[in-house]
Amino acid sequence: MDCSRTMPSMIKTIAIVGVTGTIGTYITQALLAKKRFSITAISRPDSKAEFPQEVKVARVDYDDHNSIIEGLRGHDALIITTSVWAPRDTSAKLIRAAAAAGIPWILPNEFGMFNTEEAANETIGLGKKEDRDLIESLGVSSWIGISCGFWYEHSLSSLNGELYGIDIKNRKATFFDDGTQRLNTSTWQQVGRAVAALLSLPAEQQDAPTTIDMSRNSMVYVSSFAVNQREMFESAKRVTGTSDEDWGIKFEPAKQRYKDACEALEKGDRIAFGRKLYTRYFYEDAGLFEKLHGLDNERLGLPKEDLDEATKAALELAQSGYWANYGQH
Repeated sequence: MDCSRTMPSMIKTIAIVGVTGTIGTYITQALLAKKRFSITAISRPDSKAEFPQEVKVARVDYDDHNSIIEGLRGHDALIITTSVWAPRDTSAKLIRAAAAAGIPWILPNEFGMFNTEEAANETIGLGKKEDRDLIESLGVSSWIGISCGFWYEHSLSSLNGELYGIDIKNRKATFFDDGTQRLNTSTWQQVGRAVAALLSLPAEQQDAPTTIDMSRNSMVYVSSFAVNQREMFESAKRVTGTSDEDWGIKFEPAKQRYKDACEALEKGDRIAFGRKLYTRYFYEDAGLFEKLHGLDNERLGLPKEDLDEATKAALELAQSGYWANYGQH
């Protein structure tokens, strides 16, 4: 049975899973700022989350397929921003229900680093590709993935410099190899702006310079900065008013760091996953996706950002206790 709705000329109604989550918060804010979308938060019945006043709420039981369908019915797009700790079958349940509800567009739970299948398979596995394949196989919805690189403020603020190797709070830096390998990275606000701009595009129209159809079943690549560890470190020194002498600096081979993280993860050290994930993208150009794919920043009208302002936000995050509560967002 073909449950598809007529493809809308403009997206108007959007269902979001994870409205109050880490990246979902910024996506929701950017969509609301457009003042053209009706937004529904998809939430569990027992959720204690507080939603923006402008957002409708649909309570769904993830163990009841029909409950999810009813929560999604009538929307033009579904955005999935589930936590890394969410049950593994959550996305598949949402995707199948979205097809049954006839939702034309799905933004699956990407919103991170995607460059090559090889690097993805070695870090996060096949799960995200399986989600994309499932959407296509059901034949109702189309997907658009957002590859934005790692989140800059989040990554630079990490405890003990686990992720980008720079412990901005305690002034310690570990450079992977020589610290000059660039990767693409985005601020949370830039990701939100990208999603809002993308979903504001018209469908295929002869007189439109860019349309959402141009991104059907493909990745959209956006970035705030193409930056290396050395440049992050220089920015951190400017923001903190410090010099090399104020920091503890060491070097570590990226491949050895990755190997050690894999071994630690196998022994049950969950924290090692972030170290494994990030270090793999400091291999040669592994995280510099603009080199292979280009960027959609200009197409979406995204602004250029100031590195030091983003670094300042990371410092404030590191000092705020953000990481003590991460995973509860």
